[in-house]
Amino acid sequence: MAVLAESGSNPDVELLYDINGLAKDSPHWFDRVMEFVGEYGLLLAMVLLVLWCWWSVRRRGGEDAAPSVAALVWAPLAAGIALAVNVPIRGFVERPRPFVDHQGLDVLVSGKTDFSFVSDHATITMALGVGLFVANRRFGVAGIGLALLEGFCRVYMGVHYPTDVVGGFALGTAVALLLSPLAMALLTPLMRAVERSPRAGWVVRTRSAQGVPVLPGARRSAETGERDLAA
Repeated sequence: MAVLAESGSNPDVELLYDINGLAKDSPHWFDRVMEFVGEYGLLLAMVLLVLWCWWSVRRRGGEDAAPSVAALVWAPLAAGIALAVNVPIRGFVERPRPFVDHQGLDVLVSGKTDFSFVSDHATITMALGVGLFVANRRFGVAGIGLALLEGFCRVYMGVHYPTDVVGGFALGTAVALLLSPLAMALLTPLMRAVERSPRAGWVVRTRSAQGVPVLPGARRSAETGERDLAA
């Protein structure tokens, strides 16, 4: 397939140079921080955010606990499916990394020999962020924010075009949202069964939450702003 961006007059390339140019003007230590954050740090932060949301959901308990945990299980599954979908896309487009066709980039990570479109990191983090949003709005907004930062880092590091990142965002969002109804239909009954299990019930809610009866229609006012979308 033809390269998606071939000249410096292309807005995609111009934005690449503008963002990557910040690396040239930054101190060496800051570039090393951005390298770690963009390659590993934000992925780790997303995993910790999912675990934090799970901890919060299971402690709160309530009748929405099982659907919320089901949505949290779906988040990493969506990321994995989106990553698998990206494999044939990369092979079809065959877009080289930006530093292959364009000189003068400050490339912070070496050894990138695979194709560029679409960004795996952007795909994974956005799928996780949107999956989190399905489970909990507050955590989901934070997750989507981390995904956007991940996309910026990939361009800053000189390993992706901006459109690689946008494509990853679109792919991760599409998989997480379009397959969410089917995933929730399958995972929610499973999580309700786990919730009833005397040994594995802690996965869905804590013992203290299990011991609190939930009155039909009752809701705590403090939970209003954190209403789960998965129910």
